[in-house]
Amino acid sequence: MTEGPRSESPEAQAAPGRRRRGWVLAPLIIFGIIAALFAFALTSGDPSKLPSALIGRPAPKTEFPPLEGLLESGQPVAGFSAADLAKGEVSIVNFWASWCVPCIEEHPLLIALRERTGVAIYGVNYKDQAEAGRRFLGRYGNPFTAVGTDRNGRNAIEWGVYGMPETFVINGRGEIAYKHVGPISKQSLETQLVPAIAAAQAAAQK
Repeated sequence: MTEGPRSESPEAQAAPGRRRRGWVLAPLIIFGIIAALFAFALTSGDPSKLPSALIGRPAPKTEFPPLEGLLESGQPVAGFSAADLAKGEVSIVNFWASWCVPCIEEHPLLIALRERTGVAIYGVNYKDQAEAGRRFLGRYGNPFTAVGTDRNGRNAIEWGVYGMPETFVINGRGEIAYKHVGPISKQSLETQLVPAIAAAQAAAQK
């Protein structure tokens, strides 16, 4: 007599279900790990440790129209594009807004940074009114070589901006060499930003 087909054990029958659950849970686990990294960076007192996939890559191909009505010595202040950041010189891009209190706190340090290093600083006025942006620069000073705008915030998304303010060091090839999340402090200026600029300048001379 031939034997009929053997029935699978309960463990074998449950295996496909476990595999399906594994595929469903894997993205959730990965998301949880990334969220934990973000939470740690935000609560550890050093938001600049937030990860960025753009480090070492070209700055996103974006256009920043000029801040309407902004003048310097009677002449309109230009906006800028990513192409302006790839002309052989190290530069800085700073995202800011008139409604951003930390932007007010860091602004004197941007002016000091410009005077100290001579590096061109490109400002991006984020989701702001032109009049408010002009009033901010008129009150606190204008350290920027050019001032672009990001009215709807789409360019900030391309740059991976988390919130205002954020600062990027761009090497002479237009690549993002360093990203600072949150307001610049005296300590971060000395221990992070200035060294990042110096490293980018040294690399450009090789």
